[in-house]
Amino acid sequence: MRQNTKGLTLGVLLMIGAATTSAQTTNGAVKIGVISDLSGPYSAQGGNGTVRAVEMAVRDFGGKVLGKPIEVVSVDYGGNVDRAATKTREWFDADNVDAVVESTDSAAAIAMGKIAAQKKKLIIYASAGTTVLTNAECSSYGIQYTYNAYALSNSVARAVTQGGDKSWYFITLDRAAGTSFEQVAANAVKAAGGEVIGSVRHPLNASDFASFLLRAQASKAQVIGLANFAVDTQNAIRQAAEFGINKSQKLVPLLIYDTDVKGLGLAAAQGMQFSTSFYWDRNKDTRDWSQRFFKLNNTMPTMIHAGAYSATMHYLQAIAAVRTDASDAVIKQMKATPIKDFFADNGTIREDGLMVHDMYLAQVQKPSESRGEWDVAKIIRTIPREEAFEPLSASTCPLLKH
Repeated sequence: MRQNTKGLTLGVLLMIGAATTSAQTTNGAVKIGVISDLSGPYSAQGGNGTVRAVEMAVRDFGGKVLGKPIEVVSVDYGGNVDRAATKTREWFDADNVDAVVESTDSAAAIAMGKIAAQKKKLIIYASAGTTVLTNAECSSYGIQYTYNAYALSNSVARAVTQGGDKSWYFITLDRAAGTSFEQVAANAVKAAGGEVIGSVRHPLNASDFASFLLRAQASKAQVIGLANFAVDTQNAIRQAAEFGINKSQKLVPLLIYDTDVKGLGLAAAQGMQFSTSFYWDRNKDTRDWSQRFFKLNNTMPTMIHAGAYSATMHYLQAIAAVRTDASDAVIKQMKATPIKDFFADNGTIREDGLMVHDMYLAQVQKPSESRGEWDVAKIIRTIPREEAFEPLSASTCPLLKH
């Protein structure tokens, strides 16, 4: 009997040892790096909230995976592409970072993506919207998770045009991201039977939009499309309200966040329609998660914050499933596993690295409709992912075999 017991104990120990050795983490931990704009023009939309969202996901996951600690490091890239790229390389080369979650601009994201591909490490784009990331600059190691320029611009431009406002004039940031948003929206307007009367370019962080708005007003277009972001979008909308332009022409921002709307005030922004991948008050699940986030960040989450959390959780679940943090195995699992959570009801990651999911058409509340400081919008339509995102057949990602 004793001999059998010893044999059984030895067998159990061998099985435990085999299970332990089959679970592999590099350097004894899983480390996630968050690169965000903590102090510049995009800090309200992403900023510290992105770091807190990633940290929140790690805590909710349990703080460990495969028995090893999960660490989060972060840095302020300060709007500097070189700094973002240098830090990414340093993290991968010297600091044993396994994956990067970005909340930056598109130029920085492209630069970081190139390094991630060279180092064969995962990068999750939680903020950058350029479609280049899943087309010409796609790689096996990049996942564009929250939205892209096509989904945002196409959704709202098509919906507004189909609603009867056919003529458009664009005020566009004179950078690649701005022109990308405008091009997609213009194509959607034309596809829906509308026309683009004209457009004007403006520099980054323009304080005075008077001349641009007056050109748009003179065009007599029914819609003024704003292909710009953050402070520039806020300044354009605020000045349009001061001039009374919003009473005769409809302003449609192609990318705007809850924080932007709150900063503008409902009096200036009321009635505007925009597309989004997340709104905190859409349903019970979004409200429950957002209330928890509010306690950490003292703001309701933007779609960047929600996307960063969801992506981090999906990443950690993939590590647990394949029992290793090796990038190739984890990314394969992430792409093979559907995403169903408070952020995405029916998300999947395509071969080109784009996470496709339903989008939402929102409308800014009137002051009389709002029930509180963060009750800034209402969802008026769900846009199916097949309608929102460009089809995979149109992707120019070199990974695809057309």
